[in-house]
Amino acid sequence: MIVLPKWKVTRFLIDFKIIPLALALVYAIYIFQAMQIGGGMDFGSLSAIMALFTEENAVLAGWVHYLAFDLLVGMWMLDENKKLGIHQLLLLPCLIGTFIFGPLGFLLFMIIKGIKQRQS
Repeated sequence: MIVLPKWKVTRFLIDFKIIPLALALVYAIYIFQAMQIGGGMDFGSLSAIMALFTEENAVLAGWVHYLAFDLLVGMWMLDENKKLGIHQLLLLPCLIGTFIFGPLGFLLFMIIKGIKQRQS
């Protein structure tokens, strides 16, 4: 997505969401396993969530969850950029930021998008 965003293979993977779908399947497997081991999952408090992340399968599921959604946000950015035409060098920190820091990369993209739209 960073190096060859317009390549036919990259576009295929983005358009059909192949990797996020595969990650969703992995996520489903690990969540199911975590639920079998630990029972129900309580997301009602910080302490309950911290307790969830003491179970290895739940941690792995959480990591896959972040990977899938960060990737989907990056794909959305590339799709949005078809209309916007933001230079790839400006898009680069957005994509890397989304992969490493999630919402911060998204925030940066939205700021650049807003500036670009005001210039148009």
